Amino acid sequence: MISVQGVSMRYGSKVLFEDVTATFSSGRRYGLTGPNGSGKSTFMKLLTGELDPQRGVVVRPQKMGVLRQDQFAFDAVRVIDTVIMGNRRLWDALEERELLYSKAELTDDEGMRLGELEGIVGEEDGYSAESEAAVLLQGLDIPDHLHERKMGEIQGGQKVRVLLAQALFGTPQALLLDEPTNHLDLDSIHWLVDFLNRYEGTLIVISHDRHFLNAVTTHTADIDYQTIITYTGGYDDMVMAKTQIRSQVESQNAQREKKIAQLQDFIARFSAGTRSSQVQSRRKEVERLETTQLARSNIQRPYINFKMNRPSGRLALECSGVNKSFGSHHVIDDFAAIVNRGEKIVLIGRNGVGKTTLLKALIGGGDLGIGATADLDSGSIRWGHEVSVGYFPQDHTGAIQKGMTAVEWLHQFDPDAARQDIHGLLGQMLFTGEEGLKPTDALSGGETARLLFCRIMLLKPNVLVLDEPTNHLDLESINALNIALQKFEGTILIVTHDQDLIEEVGTRVWHFDQKGIQDFKGTYEEFAGSVA
Repeated sequence: MISVQGVSMRYGSKVLFEDVTATFSSGRRYGLTGPNGSGKSTFMKLLTGELDPQRGVVVRPQKMGVLRQDQFAFDAVRVIDTVIMGNRRLWDALEERELLYSKAELTDDEGMRLGELEGIVGEEDGYSAESEAAVLLQGLDIPDHLHERKMGEIQGGQKVRVLLAQALFGTPQALLLDEPTNHLDLDSIHWLVDFLNRYEGTLIVISHDRHFLNAVTTHTADIDYQTIITYTGGYDDMVMAKTQIRSQVESQNAQREKKIAQLQDFIARFSAGTRSSQVQSRRKEVERLETTQLARSNIQRPYINFKMNRPSGRLALECSGVNKSFGSHHVIDDFAAIVNRGEKIVLIGRNGVGKTTLLKALIGGGDLGIGATADLDSGSIRWGHEVSVGYFPQDHTGAIQKGMTAVEWLHQFDPDAARQDIHGLLGQMLFTGEEGLKPTDALSGGETARLLFCRIMLLKPNVLVLDEPTNHLDLESINALNIALQKFEGTILIVTHDQDLIEEVGTRVWHFDQKGIQDFKGTYEEFAGSVA
């Protein structure tokens, strides 16, 4: 169990939460929700002990699993050892035991200490630690041959998965996970969901994956109105309950305001007459009926709307004999497909199987004029008549020119557009007021993603090629993107591990595995049913 009592945190004049008291019980799985900047990660750091509250007390269990955010902290450590270090008591005992065993002779005290250490190792299941750590790594798609490697020798996405295995190791009494699905493919996410649903301790998780939260959480702790309110159920249950409560208060306020207006009309008409006692009683009634003041929500919802300047021809894309290898590793092998206007294709499969490589090959082919090169070993790519592509890259590095403001960067893509229209478009994506003048050098990951969507909306293409577009978006922005993609009348190719997007947007599936690319003409639900 974890509890917070009277906890407050603010930065300058900005209040994140004030006088929060909450209990997170064992056996329950809590989603910690709220928009970007609401204080989710700050609250998580209070729970882990990385930060001290400015006021209040946090009570936590001794044994906690925490997803570390520093990918480089364990670069000199073996992968398997990094996982075992998730149980600090066991790891310290193993290290001290190894030091004692390395000595030629032991004193009596050292012999006694060695016995104590063997007891700790037994209590913490240390004799099966490496096999348990290996099972976690395999579930998160870290192959056996990497287990003996140093952390500094593996890729960034693999490091994140090792750190997730570290948090899960050793049956901690509480698990605190901040964005655990980042860098996980769909199969790894499904494995994690199954693991967490079997976990018996206290789970608190931050995620921008709505499907993941609905699949895992039993309760939702929502940061809003400068406090934390706990709701029963997953994310969708919380949204429904929160909306109903606010609507109920707003309805009650409307009825009260109507009654107050009637009473004040009576007071104004008869305050100078002979009905002073009745006027006085109505004044007291007005005081009693004072409306409940609604706190202002800190949730901001962007408005994403993809329009087309003109539709493409019936044939949007044709590719044949597409091959791409890196050394002896064949990533794309003789791929061919015809994409018709209006199809919405989701590219799914394990990390590293070639999804991004194929998208880059497609946008680099056909002379689209968006600065990419096909770099194919062989094959042909032909885009259809009147096709215009809006591209959202997975790696935002270099995607937005430095040394400009957000307005200036966006305006260069349509110099004829009125400044008012540019500011309006930025406002839709939450760059309100002076935020449009923010230097591009200072943009956060979420702001960069929203600005890239502004460019797509400004150019109004008829084909969208989106590579992991949700990575830096909060739940509200992802929901807005989901709705916009469903409404879009053009063609979509999208790589995403967000299952709601996959299920609700996709009309066709390109599934990548070691055997190649399977082209399934149907929804993800139909595809999953065909391989079950």
